[in-house]
Amino acid sequence: MDTLSFKTESATKASIQKEWLVVDATDQVLGRLGTKVANILRGKHKPNYTPNLDCGDNVIIINADKVKLTGKKWSDRVFFYHSGYPGGQREVTPAMLFAKSPEQLVLRTVKGMLPKSKLGRKVLSNLFVYSGPEHKHEAQQPRAIDLNTIK
Repeated sequence: MDTLSFKTESATKASIQKEWLVVDATDQVLGRLGTKVANILRGKHKPNYTPNLDCGDNVIIINADKVKLTGKKWSDRVFFYHSGYPGGQREVTPAMLFAKSPEQLVLRTVKGMLPKSKLGRKVLSNLFVYSGPEHKHEAQQPRAIDLNTIK
């Protein structure tokens, strides 16, 4: 048996095969949805995963207005951000963010689970979130995927 023939092949830009996937967020818990989508965006579900390349798939999330949060997280959890001015610290709860834009709540969740680097920002551009059941990416012929089957 020749052990030199078992070499791990790293993905290159030319060998990466990107797919378009549709995820239905109806009755999905927000955090669990975010972790699974972040892994798909990174490409960790593929056998040729390479940490320094964008080898993940393009993900379309529909029905973002039907996600769930468990417990009292709608009111007790607080997100902080800063405007950049003195005394500009702001806080917002998921309920306030959801009322303004359900897409932003899902986008913020997935963004927090991606690397904070140039690659993380590039990978986040492969995510498209819509609050209703319709999306504008029919030309890419996306494949529907059930997140409950992914580990």
